[in-house]
Amino acid sequence: MNLSRLDLVAIYPDGTESPPFPYDVVMRAALDATAIAAYFVERGVHHLYLRSAVRPPCALRAVLPLSDGNLWEVPAGLVEPGEDPAATAARELGEELGFTATASDMKPLGPWLFPVPAVIAERHLFFSIEVDPRMRETPTEDGSALERAASVCAFPLLDVLDLCREGAIRDSKTELVARRLVEELGLDARSPRTDGLVPRLAPRREVDP
Repeated sequence: MNLSRLDLVAIYPDGTESPPFPYDVVMRAALDATAIAAYFVERGVHHLYLRSAVRPPCALRAVLPLSDGNLWEVPAGLVEPGEDPAATAARELGEELGFTATASDMKPLGPWLFPVPAVIAERHLFFSIEVDPRMRETPTEDGSALERAASVCAFPLLDVLDLCREGAIRDSKTELVARRLVEELGLDARSPRTDGLVPRLAPRREVDP
């Protein structure tokens, strides 16, 4: 990853130009990332897999609101140079959740987006896959310290939206994936919470093997 400070000039619709101004841009070799909605249906209720993640920049935030850096997120990962994003999604599914899948198993979930366009030209590419909880194995992980010993949990999908509304889930890609999946499945996002509880990031169903 590298940070470049560029001198840019803005060109306006009338043809005039701004004075040169400094602009910081972040680049990295693996620029894009995938995010995956891995879900299943149990007794008529759709569940979405989330994984705990430690995000040091959030924990190191020195201004309010303070954060401990612990988040619930959908599985996600960087697309290596030359790698098919669907293959990335399949790989991350095994590393972070413990499911085996191929690129052809991954279903695109809407168009890609720029999550932080003012800083980096990273794209997020979204995929969904219906999985069988009985086939989940121990996640292989990628060897990084921050992936080790993470929790993998299945939440009722509509509860995930409630937890996003309440601020208990604060990862934007996770909320976007959940909303897109609800729309893709034709569910009513206004349906009542399945259990009436408002726990602080408590899973509705613990599914670690």
